[in-house]
Amino acid sequence: MTLKLFELVGADVGRPFSPFVWRTRMALAHKGLQAETIPWRFTDKAAIAPYGSEKVPVLLDGDKTVSDSWAIANYLEDAYPDRPSLFGGDGGRAMARMLNWWGDLAIVGGIFPLIVADIVGHLRPEDAAYFRASREARFNRSLEEVSAGRDKAVEGFRKSLDPLRLTLKTQAFIGGAAPNYADYSVFGGFQWARIVSDFQLLKNDDPVYAWRERLLDAFGGLARATPGYPV
Repeated sequence: MTLKLFELVGADVGRPFSPFVWRTRMALAHKGLQAETIPWRFTDKAAIAPYGSEKVPVLLDGDKTVSDSWAIANYLEDAYPDRPSLFGGDGGRAMARMLNWWGDLAIVGGIFPLIVADIVGHLRPEDAAYFRASREARFNRSLEEVSAGRDKAVEGFRKSLDPLRLTLKTQAFIGGAAPNYADYSVFGGFQWARIVSDFQLLKNDDPVYAWRERLLDAFGGLARATPGYPV
């Protein structure tokens, strides 16, 4: 049966930009699996409500429905054990869980205030209005005010990457010689930023930049094929 994946897009359906969907896209490629993608937008709540979710990614595999990128990764690992492992065993899965949380908090959470104002320009008017209202309520100020100090704030974000940077000085990927789901958990945030913002998060001589480049080229350039900014 054909796998189907709901993925977040804006005005351009060719620029899926959710960091969590990108984790799933990379996981599917790692497993050598193809999925039919279904464009989904912020105001399309009714489209995924029948599957018990308010957010993407949502993966449909026959009569099975899985939402949340971490749950999807575990499902793919267990449902397709004959294909390349995302974790490399129980210990790898346990460590990937920690890096999945780090990807949520340090990477997605760290990047969000730096690029949030740039996301609006990629959305349809009705989605832009929803996004602005919901996120400004969260921050209790305008999106432009949130991102106003980013030229200085990015230095703190770059410093927070030191554990990753030091790791990448001695190995090509978080997973070692080849990437695994731990890499995809972190990479999703950088791919999201590349697609929606021209703000430079990483310096070109940073080992993290080189790691991101390797992942953009992985799986035949899957991630790089999605339009993004040259940052």
